[in-house]
Amino acid sequence: MRPRAVPAVGVLLATALIAPHAASAQDSAYTLTVSPDATGPIVDDTMYGVFYEDINRAADGGLYAELVQNRSFEYDPADNDDYVPLTSWEPTASGGATGTAEVVDDDGRLNERNRRYLRLQSDAHGDPQARFGVTNTGYNTGIAVEEGARYAFSAWARTDQEAGTPLTATLRDPSGKALAEPLELTVRGDGWAKYSGVLTATAASTTARLEAAAGDTGTLGLDEVSLFPEDTFKGRPNGMRRDLAEKIAALKPGFLRFPGGCLVNTGSHEAYEAPDWPRRRSYQWKDTVGPVEQRATNANFWGYNQSYGLGYFEYFQFAEDIGAMPLPVVPALVTGCGENQATDDPELLRRHVQDTLDLIEFANGPATSAWGAKRAEMGHPEPFGLTHIGVGNEENLPDEFMARFTEFRDAIKAHHPEMTVISNSGPDDSGPTFERAWELNRQHAVDMVDEHYYNDPQWFLDNNHRYDTYDRNGPKVFLGEYASKDDRWGNSLAEAAYMTGLERNADVVEMASYAPLLANEDYVQWRPDMIWFDNHRSWGSTSYETQKLFMNNVGDRVLPSAATESPVFRQVVTRDDATGELIVKVVNAQSAPAPTTVELGREVAPAARVTTLRGDPAAVNTPDSQPIRPVEATFDGAAATFTYTFPPNSVTFLRIRPTQP
Repeated sequence: MRPRAVPAVGVLLATALIAPHAASAQDSAYTLTVSPDATGPIVDDTMYGVFYEDINRAADGGLYAELVQNRSFEYDPADNDDYVPLTSWEPTASGGATGTAEVVDDDGRLNERNRRYLRLQSDAHGDPQARFGVTNTGYNTGIAVEEGARYAFSAWARTDQEAGTPLTATLRDPSGKALAEPLELTVRGDGWAKYSGVLTATAASTTARLEAAAGDTGTLGLDEVSLFPEDTFKGRPNGMRRDLAEKIAALKPGFLRFPGGCLVNTGSHEAYEAPDWPRRRSYQWKDTVGPVEQRATNANFWGYNQSYGLGYFEYFQFAEDIGAMPLPVVPALVTGCGENQATDDPELLRRHVQDTLDLIEFANGPATSAWGAKRAEMGHPEPFGLTHIGVGNEENLPDEFMARFTEFRDAIKAHHPEMTVISNSGPDDSGPTFERAWELNRQHAVDMVDEHYYNDPQWFLDNNHRYDTYDRNGPKVFLGEYASKDDRWGNSLAEAAYMTGLERNADVVEMASYAPLLANEDYVQWRPDMIWFDNHRSWGSTSYETQKLFMNNVGDRVLPSAATESPVFRQVVTRDDATGELIVKVVNAQSAPAPTTVELGREVAPAARVTTLRGDPAAVNTPDSQPIRPVEATFDGAAATFTYTFPPNSVTFLRIRPTQP
């Protein structure tokens, strides 16, 4: 488990001194009483985390910092009806050059897992300055560049010209104006080789294009054409877009669940076998490691092509970089998310079970082991410290799923008895499938069950006590996906109210993560989402603010408390061992203020730190306006018993320091 740093209470947008409230206990509509002697469950450092799935263009065009779309020319109509192999590419010519640009799949390919490449046939007509090539339009409105920033260009290339072929790379705006000094390279030989250099932007733009063009006359092959900002998160090559990664890191997540989600266990479970490989495969981790040019692309469940540039090594490294426990999910050979088909192929099942054991070796094995050596070769000789692994996702066939889950679980436990292996209960919060799944999970004494549900705000307000009656001696709960079905503050209030119930039941609900995490505003398949972005901006939703407040102020132990029972007034109290503070967390999800008598059952210092999120229930955070942001203040009226009026439609955290044990 990771050590918890002493948190700052939210983002300081405004400071104020809140005077002691004049309301008397008789005036209070609500009461909140903390038991002075009782102790509640321990809250683990991994109570809250993040769930990352490549939905809404969360990877390519999102967290993965690559700026070129369709860099290996693998797009296909089978992935998306709008795709062609030259999607996002356009021909370009200068100085009277002519030519053709064609995507081919023949024996001259880069490798068997990167089968298509671009064949440029150019004729400069004797002009040494003439060029023919292609430009890439990137994502959203184009490639976003910042003045003075450095961008790493690379491409694999080959030529039929003995003297070599000039290759020029540069950045331009849509009108053709140069946005960088050109990078001049010479491609030599008919064997594939990687060519690279740096482009420095001379002006800022959100509509830039990358141009790669050949000189002279002849045939040039291009593949894996890349443009990567040098300024990635933690400076990682092949790394993460910095602003998005920083927003995720600011949550201080206890775990990172990856890579899904519905894309994990949908599509074919067969391996990549060239040339007759299935376009849409379940997420098979071995496809995603090693050199990026050797990673076979995939058509994912959400209707677009994945480059797999963001693969399992990058996920593990990112989890380490943000201080989160890695939590990978592997397919169980029962397709979920509405596909509802079990694979009856013992040999295929054995192969996937072995792949999962190999994954654990990749994460934890010594650098002398087969898969540990692959990890070390990729730049991380030390183990990643994997302790939890999920098998399957939202299967609607609980009996068929459990028959295969136990094969995985038993094999994992035989080799790694310390590993927590996580099952699931399907895609719903109740109903026959949910009940049968839980019955089987109990029968087979699984470690932990992953629950998923998306509901309206009232459901979250009404079901605050959902986990009060769960068996304390049964499987633990991982609430791996949940959200209220919109991006408005009223939805976030309902989620926050529900989270107080999760914390009060931390002995049952050991982990929880909101979903989805990321959404590119021009490629949205699902709403709500926590963090929104385009090609140059990012902003947190109202739920990002509630999640951040809870995740930065978890506490170490629940202090049993009681409050006036109401769906719109919810609370939980925890203790922060590092600071000794009590953290009183109250959600007032109604349009009226909530004057409250708070009885702490112990003497405390009068000055309390307060963080408040409040606003119109219809409010939405946008790139230009974030009406829901935390406000920090000081309340100078804390005591063993005091009154506090919680504002309408608010989430309020009070950090109060006891003066006695």
